[in-house]
Amino acid sequence: MTISLLDSEITVRGEFDVAAAAGFMTGFAPFGLPEAEPGVLRLAFPLEGEWTPVGAVLRQRSPGEVAIEVRAPASQAEAVVAQVERMCSLDIDGSGFRGAGERDPVVSMLQDLHPGLRPVLFASPYEAACWAVLSHRIWMSQAVRLRRGLTERYGAEVEVAGLRLPSFPPPAALAKLEYLPGAPGQKLHRLRAVAQAAADGLLDAATLRSMPPDEALKQVQLLPGIGRFGAELVLIRGAGHPDVFPLAETRLHEFMRQAYHVPDAGVAELAEIAAAWAPFRSWVSFLFRVEGEARLRESR
Repeated sequence: MTISLLDSEITVRGEFDVAAAAGFMTGFAPFGLPEAEPGVLRLAFPLEGEWTPVGAVLRQRSPGEVAIEVRAPASQAEAVVAQVERMCSLDIDGSGFRGAGERDPVVSMLQDLHPGLRPVLFASPYEAACWAVLSHRIWMSQAVRLRRGLTERYGAEVEVAGLRLPSFPPPAALAKLEYLPGAPGQKLHRLRAVAQAAADGLLDAATLRSMPPDEALKQVQLLPGIGRFGAELVLIRGAGHPDVFPLAETRLHEFMRQAYHVPDAGVAELAEIAAAWAPFRSWVSFLFRVEGEARLRESR
């Protein structure tokens, strides 16, 4: 049985634009969501902890309110709303985010170029960790095909506002994974390990967020095949930690060198620059990534 919470509202603290989030999701290769109607974001994902496929629709009613329609059993509705809030970074009070731009004109420019855009996350650290495994040392297009094949074989579809959207497979399905066309055995082994860790609660978003970042990163790196880059992806884009500067993301570092005109700056110097972004270092890094990728596409 499904329910529709058409009148449920999420209070937005700070700037947020549903249309900007939907636009990002449409162009984000791992998901490749269909073009949404303006101001509407449709999501389908496994509910963290229970791992049943659920869905949600977000519509912006006013700058400070977002309406959410949930497609899930009634007993899961509250948990779905909470997970959607995290996925859209709405669980964070963003009223101080503009302050980072007031301290740094480069950040101010990024905020003006992408008004209301907050980090849009993977549905869970589990999904982020799976993506880290799938995308490791292969082309993005190959990783996207692997993820699509994995979802088609072992996932489910959820009807969300008239569309059937794919929901990523639950850990129980991947824990026994034996075959995926195009995926070497090593990736299958690593996916099984990630799935088992998620089933055991070792990739719980709230737990990872509550830990000191360095400790959380070390814990995630205990998983086979996940190094510093993948661990940062899990903590920042999976658990939604708002204030971690990625030390292993070389593309971000190059975008920063160009923006700040410091072509020879090392990671330590870039981290010093990013210190002024606190407590939103993850958010500013996300805007750098979005703008940098957009400029790369324009130059091709």
